[in-house]
Amino acid sequence: MNFFSKSSSGSSSKQKSPSEVVRSFLDGAARLDSANGQGTDVKRINDDLVRSLRSMKSILSDPPATTNSADLTIDAATELSQLIFQHGLLQVLLQTMPSMEFEAKKEGSSVFGLLLRRQVGTRYPAVDYVCRERYLIVMALRGYENEDVALNTGQILKEMLRHESIARILLYSEDFYLFMDYIETTLFATSCDAFANMKECLTRHKQMVSAYLDANYDKFFKAYQPLILSPNYVTKRQSLKLLGEILLDRSNYACMTRYIASTENLQIIMNTLRDKSRNIQYEAFHVFKIFVANPHKPAPVASILRKNKDKLLLYLTEFHKDRDDPQFNDEKAYCINQIEML
Repeated sequence: MNFFSKSSSGSSSKQKSPSEVVRSFLDGAARLDSANGQGTDVKRINDDLVRSLRSMKSILSDPPATTNSADLTIDAATELSQLIFQHGLLQVLLQTMPSMEFEAKKEGSSVFGLLLRRQVGTRYPAVDYVCRERYLIVMALRGYENEDVALNTGQILKEMLRHESIARILLYSEDFYLFMDYIETTLFATSCDAFANMKECLTRHKQMVSAYLDANYDKFFKAYQPLILSPNYVTKRQSLKLLGEILLDRSNYACMTRYIASTENLQIIMNTLRDKSRNIQYEAFHVFKIFVANPHKPAPVASILRKNKDKLLLYLTEFHKDRDDPQFNDEKAYCINQIEML
């Protein structure tokens, strides 16, 4: 079947058919690849790509300007989606993005997001497609290796991770641990975006994440610990804050009890309490309080707290004394009381 044959659905010359839009984009992507960033045609090719992508957005989200028929809109969107999947357009989009100019990248991310959000009955066709073509998840993730497209592919990855089936594939793959490398080694904006998507993967789908952490506890925390010890202020602070969120989530109870049973973890957090940054101290406190509040402290953990009792009481008494936060002050008072009773 020729999927690029001209549509006979009655669309006007102002509204390209799905097959024409897909053909136009794929032709433009091939021409851009051949141009290799050289020549006067590059801008014109990018303009053509922008027009094609905006046509896709229009078909996927808005009724055609020449008709009030909702049925025609749904049919066109379905046809376009099928053509995009059948011709591997999403792969071409991700491959071509580094050569695209700003506007084309932005429109490409928008089209990808619209497809992922498009629901037919109880199904998300694009989500099913991405789950079958798993390399698309890795391509979006590895976009962090190219600063020119990192935020665009990061937006695509964010849209992917809203869906548990996709998040599961990434979380249970070795590629998930690339997040840690990108957070530590890329420029600020890219690092923050990578961290945000890693957090999305670890917090949105709670039961799935809980099962993963229970099954992969040692592997995960071995990879995560360097982020807590990072010399980078932002990475260290974000990582401590996320750690606190993970441990305090009721879904992660088994993970939390295992984490606070470790003397190594306790010593790391106690050392971080003395960081020169008040903000990092504050985030460390919200992890430290979990160790202290544990009514069933393992003997080695209780022993460390007992040996450091006087120092801890002195330190906590003055700790962020000027902070106007009733909940924090109550939690600090509780910790002091618990340590006094050791």
